[in-house]
Amino acid sequence: MKVKMFDESHEKDLESSINEFLQSDIYDIIDIKYQVAITMSGEDQIYCFTAMVIYNEK
Repeated sequence: MKVKMFDESHEKDLESSINEFLQSDIYDIIDIKYQVAITMSGEDQIYCFTAMVIYNEK
């Protein structure tokens, strides 16, 4: 069992990164964990979209 971590500042970038990883047919996906973190920097909100894909290699 292995894990692959993804970390992006925009949800669409995270979606693209995960979809690109899943294009390969050499993985059996076990689970995907998803999380969003938000913080403030001055008056700006900073988002962090993360996911962990748990998989086995075929």
